[in-house]
Amino acid sequence: MAGNTFGQLFRVTTFGESHGGAVGCVVDGCPPGLKISTEDIQKDLDRRRPGQSKITSPRNEEDKIEILSGVSEGKTTGTPIMLMVKNKDARSQDYEKLKNIFRPSHADFTFQKKFGIRDWRGSGRSSARETLARVAAGAIAKKFLKEKIGIEFLAFIEQVGEIKTKHEKITKEMIKLIEKVRDEGDSIGGIIRGVIKNVPIGLGEPVFDKLSADLGKAMLSIPAVKGFEIGSGFAGAKMRGSEHNDSFFTDENGRIRTKTNFSGGIQGGISNGETIQFRVVFKPVSTIRKEQNTVDLNGKDVKLEATGRHDPCVLPRAVPIVEAMAALTIMDHFLRNKAQNL
Repeated sequence: MAGNTFGQLFRVTTFGESHGGAVGCVVDGCPPGLKISTEDIQKDLDRRRPGQSKITSPRNEEDKIEILSGVSEGKTTGTPIMLMVKNKDARSQDYEKLKNIFRPSHADFTFQKKFGIRDWRGSGRSSARETLARVAAGAIAKKFLKEKIGIEFLAFIEQVGEIKTKHEKITKEMIKLIEKVRDEGDSIGGIIRGVIKNVPIGLGEPVFDKLSADLGKAMLSIPAVKGFEIGSGFAGAKMRGSEHNDSFFTDENGRIRTKTNFSGGIQGGISNGETIQFRVVFKPVSTIRKEQNTVDLNGKDVKLEATGRHDPCVLPRAVPIVEAMAALTIMDHFLRNKAQNL
C-alpha cells in the first residue's frame, strides 16, 4: 500500500499532482440511490479553490468537477465513483530553478531520499492541491450523512497566530495580520475548530480503530497540520478527574446525556451521542519569499528565495478540507457500525 487510500468500507483513493494534468479520486463503497450532482460537490470545491481573495494563492483554477462514473440519472449506483478536476493554470516554470534545491520544511528532501526521484513542479503529490480530491469525496459523504442521518459538519478558524476568534472585529484583525505577514514575504499558522453534530451513539471500533484515533489520522494527513486534539485536549492535563469527568443524566426525552463534554463526544473510542468537538493546528506555510539557508542535491550550501504563487496562511482554504476529512471518517465508521451491528 502506498498510502493513497483512506477508509475501509467507504474507500477514497486520490490521484494527481499539483502541476500534472488533473487531480481527482475514486470513491468506492458509497451506498446506491443517493442523489448527487456536480453542483453538490462544486459548492465545497469553490470554498477550497485558490484565487478567491487577497490572502490566498493567486493561482487561477476553476476547479470544475467532473463525475466520470458511479452515477446514473443523478443517483449513485453503488459502483466506484470517479471524480476529476483538470489543472488549468499550472506554471511549472516557476519551480525550474528549485528542482535541485531542498526547500526548508518541505517534502523535497524526504521524497528524494525515499523514492530517489521527486516531482519538483509545485511539490507534486505532496502539494495541498491534492486535497481538492478529498473535498470532492467529502461532499458526497456529507450529503449522505446529512440526508440519511442528520449529521452536520462545521469547521471554522479559531486562531491565527496569537489572535483568537471572539467576534467579527477579531476576524478582521486576523485578515490584517495575514495581509501584513504576506507583505513581509512571510507566512503564519493557526488553529481550526471542528464540530460534528447529531452523531449517533456507537461509531468507533476498539481498540486500534477508535473514532478519535481515526479522526486524528484524518486530520494529521492534511498538509501543514502539526497537531490534533479532541474534547478538552491538552487542557485536560491541567484538570482533575473530578472536574474532567462527564456526569451522566437522563434528559426530558428519556435520553442518557452528559452534563459536560470534556470527552468531546467520544468515550472509549466510541461516539456517545454528544457533539464531537476537535481542534486542528496548522503550521505556517513553508514557502516564503524571505531569503533562507538550505542545501542542494549535492549537499552544497545555497541561498533560497522562493517565487511562485502561495498562500501566506492556509487556514481560509483549509476549513472545507477539515470538514471533508471529518465526513469521510464518520461515513466510514457509520458503514462499519452498520455492517457489524445488524
